[in-house]
Amino acid sequence: MSVPAARMRAQRLSHPAADLDDLLDSVVALQAQDVPAARLAARARGVRALDGPVVRTWAMRGTLHLLHERDLWVVDLLGPVFAAAGRRRRAALGLTDELCARALPALREVLADPLDRPALVARLAEVGIPLDPASQAPAHLLAFAAHSGLLWRGLDDTYRLLRADREPRRADDGVRELWRRYRRAYGPATPDDFAAWSGLPKRMARDLPEVVGEPAAPTGAVRLLGHFDPYLLGYRDRSAVLDPAHARLVQTGGGVLTPHVVVDGRVVAVWRRVRGRVGVTPFGDRPDIAEEIAEGVAEEVADLGRFLDADAASTRR
Repeated sequence: MSVPAARMRAQRLSHPAADLDDLLDSVVALQAQDVPAARLAARARGVRALDGPVVRTWAMRGTLHLLHERDLWVVDLLGPVFAAAGRRRRAALGLTDELCARALPALREVLADPLDRPALVARLAEVGIPLDPASQAPAHLLAFAAHSGLLWRGLDDTYRLLRADREPRRADDGVRELWRRYRRAYGPATPDDFAAWSGLPKRMARDLPEVVGEPAAPTGAVRLLGHFDPYLLGYRDRSAVLDPAHARLVQTGGGVLTPHVVVDGRVVAVWRRVRGRVGVTPFGDRPDIAEEIAEGVAEEVADLGRFLDADAASTRR
């Protein structure tokens, strides 16, 4: 079995999803701190819009992800982990445990309608929860509220109350279910990869059951992936799909990736779009790679241009 081809298949990159519901059933979530990047990730998997019963909230690794409503149990599982991890930073910002406890019912009171962050901070001040809008305190308080299962952040960056009538899942059952979903979306993968992807402590990622993945063979699929695409962000060890000799060209730090080209699961080039043209730079001194992927890249560039409603064209450098 080809590990890169299997991972590409698991991520719906070699066979597109029918719709957003189908996609999130397969891949669990899309990284979504950058909404245009989330749209690009969906496009690469055959989905043209992010409309549907979805929630954008802080989930894996404490970062913003797009989840299906039926998977909000993930917030119940991961939220307490990241809320506890952020306690010291909140205290340094003046967000004491007492203030945070008072803020949760206050947020429920003022969020009768969606509000953007400045309006929400102003409303909180009116009900006795003053925050410095120029500091990081509002962002950390709202993340804490999201980890507490109270609110979420829309694709338009307004905050809304989260439904409170969902049934939380026991932590032990939740870890195993998340592991099963992760392996389906990212396998073959290891518990260390799972811990890195989820942000769970390694002690919670022990003694997990084996999950048998679906075998896959290379299909020649080419995809242009963006700077927050989940494909590479799903692993601690990326060497099976990204040659360590070229990793620095893609991994720029802070969880940001240089947009890259994937062929049969292997990252073979980086790309960028400037003034309506997409430039593809293959790794190494092998012009034959550029010729090998030229047809697939041209098709992807054309689709990207249609998606962005732009006059995109490819160049090779």
